[in-house]
Amino acid sequence: MKRIFVAMAALLASLSMSAQQNISFREGKLVSPQVNSDRTVTFRVKAPKAKSVKVLADWEQNDGQGTMKKGKDGVWEYTTPQLTSEMFTYRFDVDGVVSVDPVNPFTRRDVGNVFSIFYVGGGAADEYQVKNVAHGQVRTVWYHSNAGNADRRMNVYLPAGYGKTDKKYPVFYLLHGSGGDENAWLELGNISRIMDNLIAEGKCEPMIVVMPNGNFGKQAAAGETAENLNYKPMMTKFLPHYKDGLYEMAFPEIVNYVDATFNTIADKQHRAIAGLSMGGMHTLMIAVNYPDMFNYVGLYSAGVDFTQINMEAIPAYANLDGKLSKLAQSNPKLFWIACGNADRLMPFNKQLMERMNKDGLKYTFHESSRGHLWCNWRQYSLLFIPQLFK
Repeated sequence: MKRIFVAMAALLASLSMSAQQNISFREGKLVSPQVNSDRTVTFRVKAPKAKSVKVLADWEQNDGQGTMKKGKDGVWEYTTPQLTSEMFTYRFDVDGVVSVDPVNPFTRRDVGNVFSIFYVGGGAADEYQVKNVAHGQVRTVWYHSNAGNADRRMNVYLPAGYGKTDKKYPVFYLLHGSGGDENAWLELGNISRIMDNLIAEGKCEPMIVVMPNGNFGKQAAAGETAENLNYKPMMTKFLPHYKDGLYEMAFPEIVNYVDATFNTIADKQHRAIAGLSMGGMHTLMIAVNYPDMFNYVGLYSAGVDFTQINMEAIPAYANLDGKLSKLAQSNPKLFWIACGNADRLMPFNKQLMERMNKDGLKYTFHESSRGHLWCNWRQYSLLFIPQLFK
């Protein structure tokens, strides 16, 4: 017995050492990123043999790029101009090899790329933080889609206090863009934190937020399907059922599941829907095909470029002007459109608004700066959500 015990102890010690080596702790004095009091940010990376190092990011100044300078200790450094309050993503380019910041453990995946992140406070990003407020919960659920002949995954945010009484809540359906999935609004949009904070601050009504997977040819996010790690994240245009209208026409399956599963107020007056980019296209087509389902509609940088498809050949997209007129007759309380002035989709959003003018559908338009970026979509949510269910 003693020999067995000693052998097992040696094996466990070996596994422990192996695990520690695999973890590769990155302790040291190097700090990156360093968010300074003046809203500038300093980046550092140790690469003594490198010849050129850049930081590639999504802030506005200098197109989000910064050339780093090498110090005597082999540490490259760069300090940004003063930045606005936001969550930013970035990576390092070391002699043409692009990677995350090796001393920053906080990352986000966007489509198939992984980025390091940081926050600059004093504005919008304050709503993306975990604060000392009552917190809601996020449930990951599966519903069966008869149209898709599969079980499909979605995330549902439930506000603080949900389930403690028989109280029923309005529902906000929030859709992702091409390359996204049911996790996108949680991970890149910080939506659960935004909801916790807006509700606690009295800026919006307590509500349920439903985040489905809009890639109708897939059951769930990459790594969460029966294909496991064989399904790599990719833009939706490379997947089955892209812009064929099947997802939009099958959307009542999601609404019916939510109403049957959660404490909802199951009527038009207490339902809202919004989406970014491809999700904006989905939102538009769901709203016009089901004009009595949603009282609040939001398009964030909507992917309403109709030049690449034969609209009349697809039932969900056919007779758009007639459907817009019918939606106008149903008189939604709010139809809200937002787009950046540098977004390539701005001309198509303007064309859509011209059609809406002719078809009598009233809307509110918000023009922001910049282009097709998560910073805009997060900030659009800060503007749109407080207008719901008033």
